[in-house]
Amino acid sequence: MNAPTPVIPAKNEADLGRPVLVVDDSRAQRRLLTKALARWGHTTLEAESGEAALELCRSIDIEFVISDWVMPGMSGVAFCRAFREMMRDKPAYFILLTAQTEREVLAEGLESGADDFLSKPFNTIEMKARITAGQRILSAQLDVKEKNDLLTKTLSELQDLYSAIDRDLLEARLFQQALVPERHFVLAGGSASLLYEPSGHVGRDLVGVFPISEKRYGVYAVDVAGHGVASALMTARIAGLLNPSSPERNLALVVDENGGRAMRPPADVCGALNELMLAEIETDRYLTMILADVDLETGRAVLSQAGHPSPAILRKDGTVEYVSSFGMPIGLIPDAEFTSFEINLAKGDRLLLHSDGITECPIPDTEDLFEEEGLKTLLLDIFDKHGPDFIDALHQGLSRASGLTDFPDDLSAVLLERTV
Repeated sequence: MNAPTPVIPAKNEADLGRPVLVVDDSRAQRRLLTKALARWGHTTLEAESGEAALELCRSIDIEFVISDWVMPGMSGVAFCRAFREMMRDKPAYFILLTAQTEREVLAEGLESGADDFLSKPFNTIEMKARITAGQRILSAQLDVKEKNDLLTKTLSELQDLYSAIDRDLLEARLFQQALVPERHFVLAGGSASLLYEPSGHVGRDLVGVFPISEKRYGVYAVDVAGHGVASALMTARIAGLLNPSSPERNLALVVDENGGRAMRPPADVCGALNELMLAEIETDRYLTMILADVDLETGRAVLSQAGHPSPAILRKDGTVEYVSSFGMPIGLIPDAEFTSFEINLAKGDRLLLHSDGITECPIPDTEDLFEEEGLKTLLLDIFDKHGPDFIDALHQGLSRASGLTDFPDDLSAVLLERTV
């Protein structure tokens, strides 16, 4: 069997650049078709059988086929079916030449993958019109495929980008978790237990404890406004300014006249942080904070509240009370004034600093929030719990009340217990 020989006419303006494969066991019929196609500006390839056509299609990209139906060996219908299987989802147009007119026979051709039929003997005007229509359809299919391929590529690139962002956010979340490395501290004269659960990839709350002197501790809770990476970066910046492991860089600590460590008044710390944010940290973010200087030996605690929810005191006698001295959030206006107030913690009393992610936790099937009354009820229910058990019970109580496991806002709290 001779190898099929391409017939390539001189190109003209009508040449669409796509070869048309002509398949017919009659050499005369092939020549007749290829000459007509060449006159219309098409590049043509010839094959004398379905088997030879398939071999040709394996080595050359073929998108347009005109094939006789009745041929020795592989019929046009069988070739069409095999051609479609080879092409799979690639666009192609297939015309069958046939003298058949029965509907059942033509239906078989369509089921095999044929797009159109030409009756034999063919009319050149009709054939040109059908080929032109087929080229239009094929061009539209190729255009759609090109756009789909571009869309697929773009979606793949976006997926890669999102995966990279997810990896970065996971790293950021792990970094944030490192900002609160321990959740329970045994202190001289008491203990501190922390709740820290960011909402989403990265959070913007911060809680912590740092030593001032023996039995005296700084305790803080921070909530940076906004969501996302910018707020999380601000939280990390604040963590550095209140770092318990680097007292020389802790904004709240100073060296006293004896060379020892002392804490600045909490209101002064809020004021210094406010000026720092406005002058050096170029951002439109602001934060709320409550900062406490607690002496566990005497029970005296000095607090400054800068827009943060009011802390709760769980008294030894089984009562819960809120204390507050509302102030401006930090980072909103220059020269903002902050005040301090004092409370006394008796032996067995506990101080709870918490974020608004707790009091603003939504109640299901209502438009209500948990608020201070809901928190107070929960605190009374779990009053007999202490330390990490108290924090676990607080979290579980919020889940039961809200019906949530993933909360819409960060949950954070510090429970400070006086035991001396």
